[in-house]
Amino acid sequence: MDRRTLLQSGLAVGTLAISGQAKAAEPALIPIRVDPAEVFRTTVCLRPFRAAGPRIETEALGHKTVVHNYGHGGSGWSLSWGSAAEAVRLAQEAFAKKPSSPKKIAVIGAGALGLTAAITAQRAGADVTIYARERFPLVRSARATGSWTPDSRVAKTASVAPGFGDFWERMARTSLAMHQSFIGVAGNPVEWMDYYILHDAPPASPPPMDTTPDPGFIELGDRLSHIMPHGADLAADNLPFAASSVRRNVIMTFNVTDYSHQLESDFQLAGGRFEYADFQSPADLLKLKEHVLINCTGYGARALWKDETITPVRGQIVWLTPQEGVHYGMYHQGLSVLARRDGIVVQALGPDDNFGFGDDNETADPVAAQAAVEQLKSFYRV
Repeated sequence: MDRRTLLQSGLAVGTLAISGQAKAAEPALIPIRVDPAEVFRTTVCLRPFRAAGPRIETEALGHKTVVHNYGHGGSGWSLSWGSAAEAVRLAQEAFAKKPSSPKKIAVIGAGALGLTAAITAQRAGADVTIYARERFPLVRSARATGSWTPDSRVAKTASVAPGFGDFWERMARTSLAMHQSFIGVAGNPVEWMDYYILHDAPPASPPPMDTTPDPGFIELGDRLSHIMPHGADLAADNLPFAASSVRRNVIMTFNVTDYSHQLESDFQLAGGRFEYADFQSPADLLKLKEHVLINCTGYGARALWKDETITPVRGQIVWLTPQEGVHYGMYHQGLSVLARRDGIVVQALGPDDNFGFGDDNETADPVAAQAAVEQLKSFYRV
């Protein structure tokens, strides 16, 4: 299920809601103050997509064991805890083959996948050091959208191995439980958010048939449908939106700034260490003292491991300053907005999941950024 479909469907969080309810009234919503002067940055993130899905497997590197944990497409934050559990299980199997070896693990990379893998390894009893050239806020996962989208461009149906669906579901359920454990924590690293889908009046004549080739991304959201909520149709005239109909969903969001600081703090309080390292090839890893390594380098694995199966998927976010009393999201005509506590995310998602696919340009596009802000103005009634 692509990101725009997931956000529109209402299958985005972990509680069961009653469907088929009548149109509901909403408390007054404060419109976002859309002013180009309040744009404080524009960021670009490259998601590491692999047609076969995330690479979570072991590889021998000289006398060391490397557990790969990368290639999650647009589902890195969402699947991070479940992916960490799978990677740490493989690391424990490596230790079992050498019971006399000290239980020390090197995690390569300090993004969302690296931090969750490191903490999971600590909880399994390992002494963990994270080696990385960059930490938050410089890592790519610091520039993520920040929403629960566990099968967003995670794999292609024609390329996954048998049993991938079960594997994905195990990761998704583990991740969901762990993310939920941060709800209510000081700083609100994870929280629920109302998300409004805006619809225009249907055209007088049917729209032309969409001839865009199906990108073939796997859709797995139905596997969690019985623990996901359903949206509610609302009375559009009670809302500030310039739309003929409105549907409200509830989604789980990540305040990435606070979440990353929380994870770094948890890791260090448990005795974890960060060490600067700039690895140019797998051979550089042989210099590390640890015998078991977990490779969480994300898109960086394409260069470090010469993994040409990784395809970049470009996404650009325009950031507006946080605004008092504004804490909801919206979607209309390919533009998604999330009023997070660390900034209001304005992101063009394009017409389908081919948008940004294969584009490795990490330079911000000011023309596209301006267009996104102008489109946001049209979300509200004048």
